[in-house]
Amino acid sequence: MTTYQAVLDDRQLEELRESVHGDIVQPGDPGYDTARRAYNAMHDRHPALVLQAADASDVLAGVNLARQRGLPLAVRGGGHAVAGYATCDDGLVLDLGRMRGVRVDPERRTARAEGGCTWADLNHATHAFGLATTGGIVSTTGVAGLTLGGGMGYLSRRCGLACDNLVSADVVTADGRLLMCDEDRNPDLFWAVRGGGGNFGVVTSFEFRLHPVGDVLAGPTFYPLDGDVARRYRELIPEAPEELGALLGVVLGPPAPFLPERWHGRPVMVVLTCWSGPGEEDGQVRARLAALGPVIGQHVARMPYPVINTLFDDEMPTGLYHYWKGYFSRELTDGAIDVHLAYGAALPSLQSDTLIFPIDGACHRVGPGETAFAYRDAAFSTGIGPSFTDPADIAANVGWCRAYDAALRPHSQEGGYVNFLDADDQDRVRANYRQNYERLVAVKRRYDPGNLFRLNQNIAP
Repeated sequence: MTTYQAVLDDRQLEELRESVHGDIVQPGDPGYDTARRAYNAMHDRHPALVLQAADASDVLAGVNLARQRGLPLAVRGGGHAVAGYATCDDGLVLDLGRMRGVRVDPERRTARAEGGCTWADLNHATHAFGLATTGGIVSTTGVAGLTLGGGMGYLSRRCGLACDNLVSADVVTADGRLLMCDEDRNPDLFWAVRGGGGNFGVVTSFEFRLHPVGDVLAGPTFYPLDGDVARRYRELIPEAPEELGALLGVVLGPPAPFLPERWHGRPVMVVLTCWSGPGEEDGQVRARLAALGPVIGQHVARMPYPVINTLFDDEMPTGLYHYWKGYFSRELTDGAIDVHLAYGAALPSLQSDTLIFPIDGACHRVGPGETAFAYRDAAFSTGIGPSFTDPADIAANVGWCRAYDAALRPHSQEGGYVNFLDADDQDRVRANYRQNYERLVAVKRRYDPGNLFRLNQNIAP
């Protein structure tokens, strides 16, 4: 294994320490194992150096060091990249986890979030003003990775994807420049970072458009594992108001007090609801949920919007093993439902799930070429996510997921949401970007011709 001393001598190390405000962690340091640890335990890697950046100037120093020394460069925002791209062997991890400032402008209804922010950080800051934007469904997820890949969540149908709400971004490029980009400044780069992943640089801050969102009617409703529930769900989504965010899932019944014990650990369906419409229509939403099928358990109540994004944090801590696959589809066909029932009946662990995100409504009001995110004709995005605690279960979980993947692909479009793809899905990158791929390659050639930013679902120059 390469050591840090092979990268810099003592004098160079001291010069680097003096030039940055953040911390430098290397093998042998007391905090090294914590600093190198990935969210996904499948990726146990040993970088030569971790730079815990405190500001954009530290990011510049890290990018310049990696380029000049020819080091593999892993960029870490929230660190949730299932494919393990937030860490590396024998290279530099540029960790933005200390850069978590958020500034809200309530008059313009915008917020600027630094590159290390989680959705908990952003939701907390914006909720104080009764505002929000589309984010993930786990609060510890990083703003950066989710947004750069497109960004789906409970508010997608009403507000669009996270990348659709991006107003501007500050990007450190491979040649060591800090560029501000928006519709007028470096518009090609701005277009590319809205869905093109981390291929083009390190985004040190994101400026988002915000929407009025206060308390919401939210929480899970559980049903038996039954195809009729899924068929009624697919009929519900196109005609429901866009303020209704409703994800369909196949899970094992959790040991929760609102779910009868006989359903604990058994395969069930769940609808994760987030109604951001008027409170006087809550009863209609509850009636819609009841009409999907026999309700076996429910925990739906009015709550502040940020709370709904924390409901599953305890089930998804750092250190689980994950292996995921993702898909787009124009419809939820009978064939796809049959596949979900068959493989849902054999879910491998309590943390594993299949989640189907509706991405119609506001997502469809953005053209397929307006951002790098290309699947504007898809009505649903599906993620298969076996997650587990014991490394002895890797083969069984990966095997289950790959078989599920093979069975579901005939019922899906060719590409798959990049944030759901694993490290062995590089062959699906071109399909994910469809007609936008060649334009993304041209942007990559302009801003990163040497492919310094290659630890991602890579768009090669």
